[in-house]
Amino acid sequence: MAKVPSAVVAATGLVGGYGVARWTGKRQLGGVVLAGAGAAAAQQWRARAGGKAAAALSAAYVAAFAGSHPLAKKVGAWPSVLGVAGAVAVASWAVADRRTAG
Repeated sequence: MAKVPSAVVAATGLVGGYGVARWTGKRQLGGVVLAGAGAAAAQQWRARAGGKAAAALSAAYVAAFAGSHPLAKKVGAWPSVLGVAGAVAVASWAVADRRTAG
């Protein structure tokens, strides 16, 4: 079975967490999706790039989640979520996935 890149896992957690919260009306359920994907991505980051990189990328993931809220007031909810998810995906690829590509 092919390995899913951590960039995809992280971006899916941010987008999926927001989508689940919005479509179900249950923020806690969205939080479960967000946290689960974040934990899975963190395991991949640690395995692929080490503990320091995993800690930095995990901090970026949490910061992206937190930063999407004020950004949404300026650009809208979906553009905000997609933007921060893209930023985390790029960082994840650059730090962890690029090393295992190929």
